[in-house]
Amino acid sequence: MTRSARNAVLLAAALSAGSAAAAPAGDASVKKRLDERGMKYEVYEDGDFKLTFSYKTEDRSQLVFVSGKTESVGVFEIREVFAPALKLADVPLSGAKTKELLESSGEYKLGSWEIRDEVLYYVIKLPDSVNAEALESALEIAAEAADDMELELSGKDDL
Repeated sequence: MTRSARNAVLLAAALSAGSAAAAPAGDASVKKRLDERGMKYEVYEDGDFKLTFSYKTEDRSQLVFVSGKTESVGVFEIREVFAPALKLADVPLSGAKTKELLESSGEYKLGSWEIRDEVLYYVIKLPDSVNAEALESALEIAAEAADDMELELSGKDDL
């Protein structure tokens, strides 16, 4: 092999190893819990885990995410589960509907509605110590709440 050919092979190997190392791994504890429950997911660049729940009988699906990092609040390490329900640019919320969402948030036992970056999300904030079964349950709750609200507000299945 010529010197230039060998250098090209070494460069290609280095680049492919570099891109493999650059792939996001996500938080190992979340990965372990999702894997334990046999859940399929993708990891975003920021470390968030993206899952898609399918509702075959309704011919719908719903995105839901697990935050790739935790936040400290007092003695708690909190991890968020969040599901987008509506892009506000597509369907703006009236004042009455916004009030209704805030009131309904007070009735939920786990989670509430939040607006972030012009998107309405159902958000559940959990102690990061929850086990795999509890994390899966939170994901299911968030997905169902967001999908129901998306259907009610837009009649579509975009998220």
